[in-house]
Amino acid sequence: MATADDLKFQEFDDAANLLAANPDATTISIDEPVEIPKNQHSRLQEPGREEDDELLGTDDSDKTELLAGQKKSAPFWTFEYYQTFFDVDTYQVLDRIKGSVFPVPGKNFVRLYIRSNPDLYGPFWICATLVFTIAVSGNLSNFFIHLGKPTYHYVPEFRKVSIAATTIYAYAWLVPLALWGFLMWRNSKVMNIVSYSFLEIVCVYGYSLFIYIPTAMLWIIPQRVVRWVLVVFSLCLSGSVLVMTFWPAVRDDNRRIAVATVATILLLHALLAVGCLAYFFDAPELDIPAPIIPAHNGTTVITKSH
Repeated sequence: MATADDLKFQEFDDAANLLAANPDATTISIDEPVEIPKNQHSRLQEPGREEDDELLGTDDSDKTELLAGQKKSAPFWTFEYYQTFFDVDTYQVLDRIKGSVFPVPGKNFVRLYIRSNPDLYGPFWICATLVFTIAVSGNLSNFFIHLGKPTYHYVPEFRKVSIAATTIYAYAWLVPLALWGFLMWRNSKVMNIVSYSFLEIVCVYGYSLFIYIPTAMLWIIPQRVVRWVLVVFSLCLSGSVLVMTFWPAVRDDNRRIAVATVATILLLHALLAVGCLAYFFDAPELDIPAPIIPAHNGTTVITKSH
């Protein structure tokens, strides 16, 4: 039977004695907070590398892809499969539009807004709204320029709608497809290249076009200088979203290839804006043939108008 001394609480020996018996032992004090050491990889990273990895979302990319795969488990020929691409609410769409109009330096658009739930609802309706805005604004601009001229007869140019739709939707789908294929190809060459999904790239391009909707409305102003100032301002905002999104993904590639990739992205984006402005708003005025007025003495009088 145990005595009273055996049941008495025995204090532990000093830490020094324990360490002497087992030098490899680790002591933890309950009075001090336990600190979790960082792994060796994080200590060897260059300054700013952790921030870039966080922006790219490399730590959560596997989990996100897994969740996305579970979310889109329906067969692609069913309506439920495509319904997931439009499963967003108004607050999410507005938040993503704000992020594209007011880009924050050092923040990745995909990481902050898209990766949790990429959608096609916003890009589809932004492109559709931009198509009709450019077409209608282009017709109004042509009307206001020729307003007051007696020889001018206004005729709506409905073909501008189809031209704008073909241009904008081709840009919003074909350019992301080419960029996605390029990133996948470079990913097979360089280990550190991060490839966004095709849906994420479409989201970035779709939401980056929103700034051109109010810009196209202001292009009605019949002042060429004002129009070019607006297009440069819009290019700076939307182009910065693209640069801050895709530069962290290609910066570990060859320096020339990375710079050329970003430069190509900006060049195509600028060509879209400048092309729309030049074709729909700054098109050269055509001479309108003047009517032939027969004179009373049998001769004809031809009036020239510009």
